[in-house]
Amino acid sequence: MSDITVYQPDFLFTEGRFHEGRALAVGADGRVLDAVPEGARVERLAGRALLPGLVNGHSHAFQRLIRGRTEYVASAGGQDDFWSWREAMYRAAEALTPEEIHVASRQVFLEMVLAGITTVGEFHYLHHQPDGAPYADRNALAHAVIRAATDVGLRICLLRVGYARAGFNVQANPRQRRFIDADVDTFLSTTQALAQAVRGDARVNVGLAPHSVRAVSRDWLTQVARAAPAGMPIHMHVAEQPKEIEACLAEHGRRPVELVSDVGLLGPRFTAVHGVHLTEAEVALLGRAEATVCACPSTERNLGDGIVPADALVKAGARVSFGSDSQTVVDLLDEARQLEQHLRLVRLRRAVLDPGTGTLDGLAARLFDMATVQGARSLGMGTGTLSPGSAADFFTVDVHHPSLVGAGAASLLPGIVFGAAGGAVRDVAVAGRLVVRDGRHPLMEESGRSFQQLARRLYP
Repeated sequence: MSDITVYQPDFLFTEGRFHEGRALAVGADGRVLDAVPEGARVERLAGRALLPGLVNGHSHAFQRLIRGRTEYVASAGGQDDFWSWREAMYRAAEALTPEEIHVASRQVFLEMVLAGITTVGEFHYLHHQPDGAPYADRNALAHAVIRAATDVGLRICLLRVGYARAGFNVQANPRQRRFIDADVDTFLSTTQALAQAVRGDARVNVGLAPHSVRAVSRDWLTQVARAAPAGMPIHMHVAEQPKEIEACLAEHGRRPVELVSDVGLLGPRFTAVHGVHLTEAEVALLGRAEATVCACPSTERNLGDGIVPADALVKAGARVSFGSDSQTVVDLLDEARQLEQHLRLVRLRRAVLDPGTGTLDGLAARLFDMATVQGARSLGMGTGTLSPGSAADFFTVDVHHPSLVGAGAASLLPGIVFGAAGGAVRDVAVAGRLVVRDGRHPLMEESGRSFQQLARRLYP
């Protein structure tokens, strides 16, 4: 029984709610067992509530470097928006070496595991050398990002981005040279080579990510839809900005979701990242396809993008997940609560996403499902739940933390989703192995020093 570990918290979240007096048994393969065997090693987690690990559906890891460095209007008398922010972001994208991409990614992935995130979808579009020439291994930078995730113990779905152009009738932008593949065949074959290289590693998955209707043509999208291997996740920025929609209408006479549907991409494995500016018809298309929309409220509010109409999407049958995107903050529970609270501001009522069960924890359970089960589904990862046979990825919170003290079994989940401070997260496990213990990770000091040196080089 030495290969079996039984984690015994005060509260265990399983079967959709918290239970007192239950334990989580993990086998040698890192999966949840259906029963607690006698004689197994018991690890008592006193004063803790144990929950499935959070799933971050959309991340640009290197953008952690620009946190706090774009919060001003750069030109006198001007204004700041997504497009001016994007130019500032390119400064970091242009400058990083492969090892520096590893350093930057490792630091933000460390921040993620400390926040209870156990799986990340990395929307990766830095592919080439600064002059645009491919590396000898076209996936060199993707491997650097994957290595950063595995270093800290995080599962990763590397969503390799396809980028072909600056936009419809837009001149080539030299600042995007590191993003652009020669053609769609190169994009598809390079992604397939990456998937082959990581095959057999349960911690790593690979997906296809045509960047957006701005960055790829209809022909690219059609070929991706035809060539995508069965079961491979497909993610794409969709309807984030009004200018994107205007350009799509000018080029195709169709809105972004309509175009994606026309070419055959829309379906259960498709994730539309952002999905802010949607018509009722587009919402219906996403719902009928049982597609996912990955909301990133911290970034969407930071960039002034708008608010994801999650209530309409859920009603239509679409799924919703969450992402940290630009790393303005890394707190997936905050993403969940902010989505609901943003909707309250525009709908002028409370509990907008409440499923109508009449229970204290109904709304919190729906939001937590989005932050776990739906995120894992969109990335094609077997995580997000602690049912027998699933990966034993979990985090714990201190039920005596000042932000949670006083909660009982019925109010604990709403307390965590709507009120837990970041410091309440104490332990994090991936495949049953603790990678964070009592708020500490073994790489915290080393990673922080390396990241600080990198930040000083880029921003002296």
